[in-house]
Amino acid sequence: MPRIIRGRTLSFLRPPADGDDWDAFVYEPDGALVIDGGKIIASGRFDDVKDDGQIIDFKDKLILPGFIDPHIHFPQTEVIAAYAAALLDWLNDHTFPAEGRFADPAHAVAMANHFFDTLLRHGTTTVSAFCSSHAASVDAFFAGAEARNMAVFGGKTMMDRNAPDAVCDTAETAHEASAALIARWHGRGRGQYVITPRFAITSSPEQLEVAGALAASHPDCLIQTHMSENRAEIALTADLFPAARDYLDVYEHFGLIGAGTLLGHCIHLTEREVARMAESGAVAVHCPTSNLFLGSGLFDRARLEAAGVRTALATDIGGGTSFSMLRTIDEAYKIQQLRGHRWHPFQAFYETTLGNAAVLGAEDRIGTLAAGTDADLVVLDPRATPEMALRADRIDGLADELFLLQTLGDDRAVVETFVAGQAMKGNQG
Repeated sequence: MPRIIRGRTLSFLRPPADGDDWDAFVYEPDGALVIDGGKIIASGRFDDVKDDGQIIDFKDKLILPGFIDPHIHFPQTEVIAAYAAALLDWLNDHTFPAEGRFADPAHAVAMANHFFDTLLRHGTTTVSAFCSSHAASVDAFFAGAEARNMAVFGGKTMMDRNAPDAVCDTAETAHEASAALIARWHGRGRGQYVITPRFAITSSPEQLEVAGALAASHPDCLIQTHMSENRAEIALTADLFPAARDYLDVYEHFGLIGAGTLLGHCIHLTEREVARMAESGAVAVHCPTSNLFLGSGLFDRARLEAAGVRTALATDIGGGTSFSMLRTIDEAYKIQQLRGHRWHPFQAFYETTLGNAAVLGAEDRIGTLAAGTDADLVVLDPRATPEMALRADRIDGLADELFLLQTLGDDRAVVETFVAGQAMKGNQG
């Protein structure tokens, strides 16, 4: 029998131009979703879509599509809040040793359970994740997601130099293992494999060549990597690839740049890189809490958007400091303030839902409350804490409410998270 989830529903249709662009979304003050078989079979006003079935009434709570995080490191869950001077020190001192432990399948499974349970507590229903360089890490990631029926993207990190032996593979073993993992997991359940060279510093030309070969052989797989996060990283990349015009050109040379490419960070870009990213459709993924924590720089959203570059928003755990997309929006907003650019809450919540779905090529399935899509939802309470409740008494309208949630909200504001129609926190009204 279908279930009816009642509350105030908000779903975006396209990117809002500004705070007055109410045509960019559908907001129902007394809305409802009819859920059956893991799908939304009807969406609209409660009086229009109510049907026979169990009603789960969230009353005055706000119901949105589940949050989507398009850049996160599954094996870095244990290194959040690890002190280091900057990016390269942080990798060598904390990240690589932590990732080395994922060679142990039991450790990988234990961390996968913690990882997914934490995501769901924060209202995140889909991620694109870097696993470690070990196949056991990838198996644990996809199996953990499958057990929860989550729609996830992820892949084995490819890295064959400038890192400890415990986390390095070779060009040949990276190709063989990735191909086997694609055959095992890509398109299985709600999982999608992502070709994942870590970044130019840790992949030799030979390994980037096989990454490009994998991409050519599996054009329906996304590609994820890092670019232009830190000036020292950019300088080392230039030393390692002296023939390249710039950082982006390294990846272009090996056939790794296109509309399915997710480039984490993209802070310090040349004009050529910006123009080429806009032309190719490659995505600049903003990771604000990580960029602030590691002192990498301030993402220039206005510049990229004016040039036509597609953007996304992500936590970048564990350089990032919170699993919460609400906390991530808050820090992204502050960075734009420092850049002299206002980022409206409508734009922020679009990007965290439908916008991030679109960069994953999944906007027809997730990131929306439209009928016929997967019933991945988050239920938010703008009065979740005493401070939020006090402020909620003075807000005026939906935009103020969203701004309150992004500024003061965290996992306490997440009343319930639904994955394919199943409640994962157990707080059903």
